[in-house]
Amino acid sequence: MSAPAVVTRYLKAADAGDALAVAECFAEDGTVVDEGVLHRGRAEIVGWREETASRWTYTSTVTGSEPVGEGRFRVTAHLEGDFPGGQVDLGFDFTVHDGLISALVIGE
Repeated sequence: MSAPAVVTRYLKAADAGDALAVAECFAEDGTVVDEGVLHRGRAEIVGWREETASRWTYTSTVTGSEPVGEGRFRVTAHLEGDFPGGQVDLGFDFTVHDGLISALVIGE
């Protein structure tokens, strides 16, 4: 089973650096946990994406995608850029409800 359309839209918007389009993939009260920090709601998600884009330049390559439960999908990606260490493999754990992302947890 492939990832839901909203996950694909999120990945494309993130690669394009479009913070607003990223946030529109989320439910109004959607959450992101990245680097241990919780971002809740579309406004905070826009801020998170803008702040990330201002700190680092990177490219990402999706290396895998699989369902991990009802409404849950894990996408793995390899990132290379000007962040500490220069490259990393990350997991993106999406929870999708009613066609929108309700939660995203990013980690190694």
